[in-house]
Formats: sequence, C-alpha cells, structure tokens
Amino acid sequence: MKKLSFLLCFVLVTSVACAQKSPRKSATGTIGDVTVTVDYGSPSVKGREGKIWGSKSKGDLENYGDVWRAGANENTTVAFDKDVAVGGKSLKAGKYGFFIIPKKEGDWVVIFNTKNDAWGAYSYKESEDALRLNVTPDFVADNQESLLYSVVENAITFAWEKARLTIPVKTN
Repeated sequence: MKKLSFLLCFVLVTSVACAQKSPRKSATGTIGDVTVTVDYGSPSVKGREGKIWGSKSKGDLENYGDVWRAGANENTTVAFDKDVAVGGKSLKAGKYGFFIIPKKEGDWVVIFNTKNDAWGAYSYKESEDALRLNVTPDFVADNQESLLYSVVENAITFAWEKARLTIPVKTN
C-alpha cells in the first residue's frame, strides 16, 4: 500500500511540476462531411499585448516575414479525413504541419506542409509545402489571451492577441 501511495504522489507531483506553459489543445469539427482536427500548443499573451507580432530584436515574440509554427512547442497540425479545397485550392486527405507567415502589411501566408512531426519551424522546408494560401488578417480591439483555433461551418479560424484569420475550407 505504501508503494502505491508513493507512486500516486510521485505521478501527481510530476504532472503538476511538468505542466506545459502552452498546453496542447485540439479543435475538431466537420465541414460538410469532412472531419477536421487542429492540434496545437496554445501560448498565452501573458501581458505582452501589442508585443506579439513585429520584430524579435525589438522585443516582440514573433517576427513579421518569418515562418511561424502557428502555436507553441511541437508543430501545429491540421488533419482532414477526406480531400478538401482550401481557398479554392485542392488538398488531399491527410495530416499536415501548419505554419503561418505573419506580415506587417497585407495578407498573411498560411501553409499546409507535408512534414507534420517537427518541433517548431526549425526544420521547415518550403519544398515540402502541399499548399500555401494568402489570407487577410483582421485585427480587433478584444484580446484573445490564449491561442484558439476553431472549426466552423466553412472554415478554420485562428484567434490570438488582436489577430484573427479565417481559412476557407470546402468539401470536394
């Protein structure tokens, strides 16, 4: 009994001590008859409002113009159980690494990459892209504290800090 109690205490203490600052989350839903799942690490703004997008050399978290893992820790992934059209471009059923290139002005680039098992964007290669799409960001007054993806009727939505993206998805 003592060993079991010790083991339970060890597991509890370890899991609390090792809790991720950017916990893994997932958003699953259907678009038409396609099941869509977004798996991501959800970072928080943590008082950095107005300091997320810009230049790391100036203290911002993510650089404009650089490929970003679209979440925290290991890659964000998006999975489709059937072929879809994203922004009018065909994409085969499968699981993709998902990246974003935020830009100071104009459209942001969303990327579905064939490599879906990396840590961050360190090993990202454009040659492994399955699809790239320009998406116009919206910037709103409300702060979204923790990164949030949702699967809605005809899209995947992204909300973090003041930035919002809607990635149109249709069934084939």
